[in-house]
Amino acid sequence: MEHYEKNLSSPKYIKELLKNHNFFLSKSLGQNFLVNPYICPKMAEMSGAQNNFVLEIGTGIGVLTKELAKIAKKVCAVEIDSNLIPVLNETLADFNNIEIINQDILKVDLKKLFDEKAKNMKICVCANLPYYITSPIIMHLLELNLNIESITVMVQKEAAQRICAQPGSRECGAISLAVRYYSKPKFLFNVSRGSFFPPPNVDSCVIKLEINKTLPIQVNNTSKFFDMVRAGFSQRRKVLINPLSTKLNISKDNLKNIFNNLNIPNNVRAEQLSLEQFANIFNSIQNKYVDKI
Repeated sequence: MEHYEKNLSSPKYIKELLKNHNFFLSKSLGQNFLVNPYICPKMAEMSGAQNNFVLEIGTGIGVLTKELAKIAKKVCAVEIDSNLIPVLNETLADFNNIEIINQDILKVDLKKLFDEKAKNMKICVCANLPYYITSPIIMHLLELNLNIESITVMVQKEAAQRICAQPGSRECGAISLAVRYYSKPKFLFNVSRGSFFPPPNVDSCVIKLEINKTLPIQVNNTSKFFDMVRAGFSQRRKVLINPLSTKLNISKDNLKNIFNNLNIPNNVRAEQLSLEQFANIFNSIQNKYVDKI
């Protein structure tokens, strides 16, 4: 390999690095490496990593990993692509507070990992998430109810808009309400497609989910509640009563009575309701039709 300064933001260095390790980018894993030198330090700083334990998901060649390691006590980076491990051993050789786990994040026992590796440390998650698996990873982290302070992720701009959408807005969907059940989402900053090598076809956003210490609503079965929410959003152009009637096998007239008792208009669509209103509908249906939900 020709000698180039170890600059993880240099496309020239990255090309030589990958060539040296016979590494080829995987489209199926959504591999696009950040080359904008200002993004990762900013992302690490805003993630809450300072003197804490950080779980990183998907390392790439270690650009974000390196910035997190500069300020965190410990970085545990989960990378699914075994071909990247030799690359990371080279790019992260100067750090002794990084541990790489070559595994699928959805198959890692995170409770065990945190119990063993993050003793007496606050835990935060920071990641540049592949576009194809953004929502499954975010929901996996939230639904595990682990002792995580926050989740800071770079995601496709369109996904960020859905995740952070306010109830009542056109962008609001089931994922928006699920995220707000577990956390307080907020936009941090935009990232242009030109910040990556190779550049993807979309722009990105960095968002942060501050995990709720107490849940904003009370339902006695979270899984069934979000089944109902997803059903409500399954036919966005129809009024909410229609898909709920089909999903729950409850007559529209009976649902109209429930909506009337809750002062919810019969012609309301799913995206117009708040998390609390959905919870009220769920609880009312459960009280009146125990076998339906």
